[in-house]
Amino acid sequence: MLPSAVAVQWMPIPPGTARRGIAWQLLRAMVGAPAASITNVCPQCGAPHGPVRIVGADVVASVTYAGGFAIVCTAGKAVAAAVGIDAESVSDPRRSAAAMRGIIHPGRSSSLREWTRVEAVLKADGRGLRVAPATVSLREGEGAWNATVEDSPRVFNGWDVPGPPGTIVSVAMEPVSAGEGLAAAAGPATP
Repeated sequence: MLPSAVAVQWMPIPPGTARRGIAWQLLRAMVGAPAASITNVCPQCGAPHGPVRIVGADVVASVTYAGGFAIVCTAGKAVAAAVGIDAESVSDPRRSAAAMRGIIHPGRSSSLREWTRVEAVLKADGRGLRVAPATVSLREGEGAWNATVEDSPRVFNGWDVPGPPGTIVSVAMEPVSAGEGLAAAAGPATP
């Protein structure tokens, strides 16, 4: 279960609506700061596809999109230095086993669950897919998992969480300190 300071919510993206607008609306509602400034400027090129940053609220956040939904995660800065979320639609033909071959494990296919975990870690790491997915080491735990990235001393805790119908969702968090308590706050948002 997620620590109580970590929340995951989602909203459907209506046809013809900008998905980022839905994600930002959901984030503002989750952090309770309608005037918060939300950006996601890429540190490499300046385009709006980088790590989510919120100014005006004491949280870190991450966003993903899958199956017609905007899915967001927030975590209080008192417990999380960084957070990442990833989701994949279970029926996305682009994510077939053949397409996942060799991405995480040389010479063999990876599951969608492994992929969502790895991408959540790389989002929490802040470098995203500029880092090779195969450099992420995942370790199973009791009710959770943890991960490291080959060239970094940072350790990420992770959870597989409920998401919208037909999706697989994983959350990774870099804790501020070890031993954060476990309790959960996950579910759909009300539109």
